[in-house]
Amino acid sequence: DVQLVESGGGLVQPGGSLRLSCVASGYTYSSHCMGWLRQAPGKEEREGVVLTRAGSSFYADSVKGRFTISQDKAENTVLLQMNSLQPEDTAMYYCAARRVLACSWSPADFGYWGQGTQVTVS
Repeated sequence: DVQLVESGGGLVQPGGSLRLSCVASGYTYSSHCMGWLRQAPGKEEREGVVLTRAGSSFYADSVKGRFTISQDKAENTVLLQMNSLQPEDTAMYYCAARRVLACSWSPADFGYWGQGTQVTVS
């Protein structure tokens, strides 16, 4: 049974930083694609923020140069360092995972989701 648990969200001023973490059980990050996706207030769709698989990472244009994903393999944890946060980054952030190595920006292609952690930039 796969479980993903996020933490690290909160309220931060514009220009500030936060670090999100996602701890997985029943799942090995290094062998599959996982990602951080977010859902902004009032929007129906979640959007991909960053994807990672087999040592490669892919960033949405809106976060390139500001967000960095990394892995702590010993703890089976994926970290998302978010710098220079802006009000438009306000959203519920979700850790999501696939059972295959191939990555996808489509939320529908992710079979496992965490409960989400709220990030508010104001």
